[in-house]
Amino acid sequence: MNWKEEWKSLVWIAGAFLACYFLPVGIPRFDHAVTEALELVKWYAREHVVLCLVPAFFIAGAISVFVSQESVMKYLGARANKALAYGVASVSGTILAVCSCTVLPLFAGIWKMGAGLGPAATFLYSGPAINVLAIILTARVLGLEIGIARAVGAIGFGVIIGLLMHLIFRKEEQAKADAQARMSPPEVNRPLWKNSLYFASMVGILVFANWGKPLDETGVWHAVWTWKWPIASLCAAGLGFCLVRWFGVTLLGMSLVAVPPLVLAIFLPKDPLIAFVAGVIGFSILTSMDGGETGQWFSSTWTFAKQIFPLLLCGVLASGFLLGRVGYEGIIPSGWVEWAVGGNSLRANLLASVVGAFMYFATLTEVPILQGLMGAGMGKGPALALLLAGPALSLQSMLVINQIMGLKKTAVYVSLVVVLSTAAGILYGAFF
Repeated sequence: MNWKEEWKSLVWIAGAFLACYFLPVGIPRFDHAVTEALELVKWYAREHVVLCLVPAFFIAGAISVFVSQESVMKYLGARANKALAYGVASVSGTILAVCSCTVLPLFAGIWKMGAGLGPAATFLYSGPAINVLAIILTARVLGLEIGIARAVGAIGFGVIIGLLMHLIFRKEEQAKADAQARMSPPEVNRPLWKNSLYFASMVGILVFANWGKPLDETGVWHAVWTWKWPIASLCAAGLGFCLVRWFGVTLLGMSLVAVPPLVLAIFLPKDPLIAFVAGVIGFSILTSMDGGETGQWFSSTWTFAKQIFPLLLCGVLASGFLLGRVGYEGIIPSGWVEWAVGGNSLRANLLASVVGAFMYFATLTEVPILQGLMGAGMGKGPALALLLAGPALSLQSMLVINQIMGLKKTAVYVSLVVVLSTAAGILYGAFF
């Protein structure tokens, strides 16, 4: 036996054995951390997988199949007009209003189609960070000053991070630009306005199906929340129209997909998720059985799901084990965090940025979390640092970004988010 080749296996086996042998089962904090990991992944599966990730996977698959590479390169490619590219990427979050996990399939889609690193990084940050409803809620709950600071920081950081990523990896970007310049323009199967309506219907499903209930029971936001499922259903009907009219799907096939969700929605109006799941299953069967464009669409969607979903679940488990859920502790005591982020020191702001970067925040949940931490003595500077780093990153998103871009680019991107958030927290804390 050649031990020079087998020692790595021996180390792994020995390490796994020792970890199991000394597993601290029975210690209350460890047992509670394991429970929190399972509770968080259960909550994530119930609240985000069906309504957030599934539509996002279909959109990502559609980007890779129905959006021409020429279009992506024209607006977001390495040779695109910089003002246009960063402008388009930076305002995406105002439309999508997604979290750090939901934006990942969309990011993977545009990256696969040839988007430049700078605009792609801007899109990756801005998607979850520039959330209009979250910024408004921040201003109302935590104060107008911090709400404005979050809005300015989120918009500015998206562009700054993208530009810095472009500059740091400019040699690779130049090589990509040269390669794109030599590519021949692909054929366009349908005009832009048809594809735009098709994508708008899917984005509408994603946005309105996940429309959160506002604090006030009056106003436009609450009215939209009240009608969110009828609006999402209209978007689904629009998607069906586009597929039948322009994408070769038969009217009979689309009718067979639409009838079960419609019946379930009528007889189970208090459980709209059941009708939504039925629609997703029927739609998946319909597209997977097609041998043309829609079959390619499902295949691309499934590829993204296989690549991203397992990493997300592993990341959620790790996040729950380490930091717990809102109001519950993981293996790391929340008192340590609250003690460390008081005042406006470099340590407090840096720690707030790092904790925010690794912890998972569903859309809007960062506001009540910050409200509790500030009530426990967290400084305003660290609060802003966490607001700028938290929604844009999470442990599970880092795992997926590494799979898409590689370790080096992921490390630089995460470092930029943490450093800029820390600097913004220090400056904000000094003035307020």
